[in-house]
Amino acid sequence: MKSNLIAFGFIVALAACQSSAEQSGTQATATETTAVSGQSAVEDNESQKDVVKVAVGSPDHTTLVKAVQAADLVDALSNAGPFTVFAPTNAAFGKLPAGTVDDLLKPENKDKLKAILEHHVMTSALDADFFQDGQSMGMVDGTNVTFHKKGDVLYIGEAKVIGSVRASNGFVHIIDGVIVPN
Repeated sequence: MKSNLIAFGFIVALAACQSSAEQSGTQATATETTAVSGQSAVEDNESQKDVVKVAVGSPDHTTLVKAVQAADLVDALSNAGPFTVFAPTNAAFGKLPAGTVDDLLKPENKDKLKAILEHHVMTSALDADFFQDGQSMGMVDGTNVTFHKKGDVLYIGEAKVIGSVRASNGFVHIIDGVIVPN
């Protein structure tokens, strides 16, 4: 009887060790997947949305989301920031010459697309009230843009700011035009 209890205890201990090893393997795989996917893969439905998730949640920014994905900027813009993003609407992209967006989304034009998108981003979190008429500010692409105010309406270059959303890592200012770097 005593040997049966020892054998039973050994089997239970062996099974527990095997289950623990399987769980550890599962956890390592989950960690490896997250590390490869980057910050954008973190699921958090409780906190305030970052600038990428704000755009993803907007039906008016599907073209911008496709462009950010094609330029491999999702993880960069999902990080802590801070960022100020000037987000052209689908209609803003529609104002570009026919075929421009499709051409920019091609893999061979990734660097050009990335430069255009970086011309819409600042590395600071600035509310729309911060900007002054005639103010020139640097963008992530290394060039400057000039802001104008006509009454209470803010413009970045020729694009009108038509709304603003606070994000966890900055601000998203919705604009009605695409800002093309000089």
